[in-house]
Amino acid sequence: MPTIGIADTTFARYDMGRAAIDEIQKNVSVKIKRVTVPGIKDLPVAAKKLIEEEGCDIVMALGMPGAKEQDKICAHEASQGLIMAQLMTNTHIIEVFVHEDEGKDEKELAFLMDRRTREHALNVIKLLFKPEKLIREAGTGQRQGFEDAGPLRM
Repeated sequence: MPTIGIADTTFARYDMGRAAIDEIQKNVSVKIKRVTVPGIKDLPVAAKKLIEEEGCDIVMALGMPGAKEQDKICAHEASQGLIMAQLMTNTHIIEVFVHEDEGKDEKELAFLMDRRTREHALNVIKLLFKPEKLIREAGTGQRQGFEDAGPLRM
């Protein structure tokens, strides 16, 4: 049975880990290993440990960078670390970040955090079990969170 890792943070203002686990469990039967760390810069090592020490086949790295410029820099550094961890382990780590300034208010931010997390959980399922579905979605302008952009027309 495949194992999905969930790494989330205490800095986030929404329980993205719970949303991811709920969506995964609604759709497939897998083992789930969850770890929670303080902030997004802690996610790369948490994800790498889930892969190397817990045997996860794929990991979701969930976090909420703040709205300040410094937070955006930290998010970039965390993204670089997640990419490095993917290359070091040859395993997908699906980064799911929602910046605190992406929502116009707290209600929209909570909606976005839940929806983006759940849509990426479905992408994790596709990567593990039905990669052909992703091939069919190529070039369709999929977006996680808000509405899809749709394909370009000539």
